[in-house]
Amino acid sequence: MGRGRQKAKQTKVARELKYNTPPTDFEALQRELSGKSSGNRHDEDRFEDPYDDEYDEYRR
Repeated sequence: MGRGRQKAKQTKVARELKYNTPPTDFEALQRELSGKSSGNRHDEDRFEDPYDDEYDEYRR
């Protein structure tokens, strides 16, 4: 594909992303902002670092 066609394709995709927004799920947004989780995960597990270990403070 030539540079002109590639640029035109990228411009088309960028225009679609800019002007065609998907429908917003306001109920999901309200749940997220209110802090209510709707899943099997616990709230404290959501922020836990999976790579955190007891030796992190010594790695400097």
